[in-house]
Amino acid sequence: MKTSIYIPQNSPLGVGGPQTTRTILMIEPVAFGFNDQTAGNNYFQKPVNAGETDVQARALNEFNEMVTVLKNKGLNVLVVKDLPEPHTPDSIFPNNWISFQGGGQAVLYPMFAKNRRNERRYDIIEYVSAHGFKIHNIDDFSFWEEENLFLEGTGSMILDRTNKIAYAALSERTAKEVFLEYCSVFDFKPVYFTANQTVNGKRLPVYHTNVMMTVASEYAVICPETIDNTIECNLVLDSLKNAGKDIITITEQQMNCFAGNMLQVENVQGKHLLVLSKSAYDSLNQLQIDRLSSYNELIVISIPTIERVGGGSVRCMMAEVF
Repeated sequence: MKTSIYIPQNSPLGVGGPQTTRTILMIEPVAFGFNDQTAGNNYFQKPVNAGETDVQARALNEFNEMVTVLKNKGLNVLVVKDLPEPHTPDSIFPNNWISFQGGGQAVLYPMFAKNRRNERRYDIIEYVSAHGFKIHNIDDFSFWEEENLFLEGTGSMILDRTNKIAYAALSERTAKEVFLEYCSVFDFKPVYFTANQTVNGKRLPVYHTNVMMTVASEYAVICPETIDNTIECNLVLDSLKNAGKDIITITEQQMNCFAGNMLQVENVQGKHLLVLSKSAYDSLNQLQIDRLSSYNELIVISIPTIERVGGGSVRCMMAEVF
């Protein structure tokens, strides 16, 4: 059976930098709402209910509470307020359009939805640079939009930074060509595959890799049920095992509660923390909770409005700054 996965054979693991960061960038929403341009392939989004007029207010409250919790846990949180114009309903998810690679390197990514391309703001890069993270170089991959090929940052890719391995579930928002170019430029070993979820009885692509898997310093959370091809699934799991990751599996039902959309960070004392949403936490069984807790403290954030209307969770809200 033909498979779409690619893993370089007989090649030693790379030696990269730290897996976790103490600083994250978050974008405060001013006009959060349902994005029609992303709803066609983001099956986590739910339309705003008739008469529901307080979506922005509730999303802002959830956002502010999350920022407060993270700061109280010792994270360095850089907050930039969105602009009312042009309208960018998904600006609360900055990890899709930018990443900060460390060493003064930033990367801009090609975005599937045209209204999301307006989220790319150089003043945000300047803000980060002015807060102790000098940006010396920007690699701009957004030209791929002209070819209708996309790679939405650390939504499309899960980076094992220490071992220099990048994982990507191919979809309309994650093009193989762009993914391979990223891996070539930044010296990551590419692992790409197909992940699907059941939608109205059909198996359809998972829109972002970061809803079905997470890679932390010592472990990985993954939903093998989404990788329908057995050969692909085994190769992905083997790649994680060979990189020394303890594999914690979740079900597709748990993935639908955003149990794959987590992010491991560290506070100013160097203590590892795992940020996940309340819906994700509530979907986990006690064994899964115990295994995750054995590696890091769990920081549980309640963001039901953002998850339901935006179709993304806590990991999507945090752009790591290395």
